[in-house]
Amino acid sequence: MDPKYKRILLKLSGEALAGEKKTGLDYNVITELGKSIKKCVDAGVQVGIVVGGGNFWRGRSSGNMDRTRADHIGMLATAMNALAVADGLESCGLEVRVQTAISMPQVAEPYIRNRTMRHFEKGRVCVFGCGTGNPFFSTDTAAALRAAEIEADIFFKATMVDGVYNKDPHKFDDAVKYDTLSFSDILSKDLAVMDSTAAAMCKDNNIPILVFDIARPDNIYDACMGVNIGTLVK
Repeated sequence: MDPKYKRILLKLSGEALAGEKKTGLDYNVITELGKSIKKCVDAGVQVGIVVGGGNFWRGRSSGNMDRTRADHIGMLATAMNALAVADGLESCGLEVRVQTAISMPQVAEPYIRNRTMRHFEKGRVCVFGCGTGNPFFSTDTAAALRAAEIEADIFFKATMVDGVYNKDPHKFDDAVKYDTLSFSDILSKDLAVMDSTAAAMCKDNNIPILVFDIARPDNIYDACMGVNIGTLVK
């Protein structure tokens, strides 16, 4: 069976990497994610990954701290997560390169788009850290930017819920799940999928978004193979 997508951009939140601990890193969770990603690569899918940093730092909860400084701390948190994800993927037998938007040559490559494309051609997974390298931009926006730059077929947003709902399914029993949505729906209905900058960037570059539950790691592989899961925004 051939995969539906040749190249994907996978966004992993920091919370997903923390597992049930809710903070820090759960290496067992990362390894299980790695096994699913390994199946994708073995099927011929090229994989780029953007990681969040919420398991270590949430800038919006930093009180009166200068916003730029708070965001810089968050970028460093994503670099730690990128290194941890790379280690977990390598333990599953994958070749991985970590690339960061902030120069830190002792621990990672700088993000260079042409180098990324060469890594993909050689079957390597690229993990992108430090967001866009700029404050005031979320890691969702960084993921949308990288998806556009690497010409990804789709943006996989792996979350803690199994799709997009009209209201929080953890708080409301009558929440209704959407199977498909348009970008206009995301922007006009103010649905909590991602920030408007990221959604607008995907819309402008015609990159569909698939939102699905990461609690079952094999959803990554199933999504690559075209199994009907989550909510598709197109």
